[in-house]
Amino acid sequence: MKLGIETAGSGDALVFLHGWALNSRVWDGIAPVLMRDFTVVRIDLPGHGASPWPPEFADLTSLAAVLAPALPEHCTLVGWSLGGVAAMALALTLRERIGRLVLVGSTPRFLRSEDWPHGLAGPVVERFAALLEADYEATVREFLGLQVKDDEHARSTLRELRMKLVAGGAPRLEALRAGLSVLRNADLRERLPQLAVPTLVMAGENDRMTPPGAARALAAAIPGARLELLARAGHAPFLSHAGEFCRILGEFLGRAARATGS
Repeated sequence: MKLGIETAGSGDALVFLHGWALNSRVWDGIAPVLMRDFTVVRIDLPGHGASPWPPEFADLTSLAAVLAPALPEHCTLVGWSLGGVAAMALALTLRERIGRLVLVGSTPRFLRSEDWPHGLAGPVVERFAALLEADYEATVREFLGLQVKDDEHARSTLRELRMKLVAGGAPRLEALRAGLSVLRNADLRERLPQLAVPTLVMAGENDRMTPPGAARALAAAIPGARLELLARAGHAPFLSHAGEFCRILGEFLGRAARATGS
């Protein structure tokens, strides 16, 4: 299957995976900065943006299997939200190809439970599932609104998310169903200690989609992971706090490169 992929820049490969309902256009603001030092590869998830819909995408394992052939032989993988869950799954199965991992607004488990207080409440997720079937566009609008809640730049960030959704193209309903299934069912907590690559976990202090507690727990469970919480940022810090995001990312990549000899 040929996914929608955009590649630009030069240097080591830096691969970006976006979140649920969005597309690779969300990285437009930071890509030009990173292209100075890296080959920036932006991939549309199956059924999102320019990528076609494969009926074999039904869960996290099949999502990772669809994405795997699109990755360069050696890369740093940056995943946001749902893309972060996919990035973790890929890093667990393609260890020889992923040299560094950056997880943004991500979590090993989206759904709250008795032993995981850092997720979305079950009724919230079920409401999204029901609304998705009744009113596709309203679901996406509400989801985008939740992503910017309590961000100090909420209005401009929401406007940017809406613009990128239009610019990259609306996702397929089937893809949204499959992605929501991943968000409801994926649980990578027990496998996190097996992530044997330098990892940066970044999250907004005011994130209401994946609370800071999830980022802290995620970083604590991955051996040697570095945690960065961006003050007053919500779920999309690369949009609302782009300068700080790029500074932290560049610093991590420089340190990781020296540490690994790449």
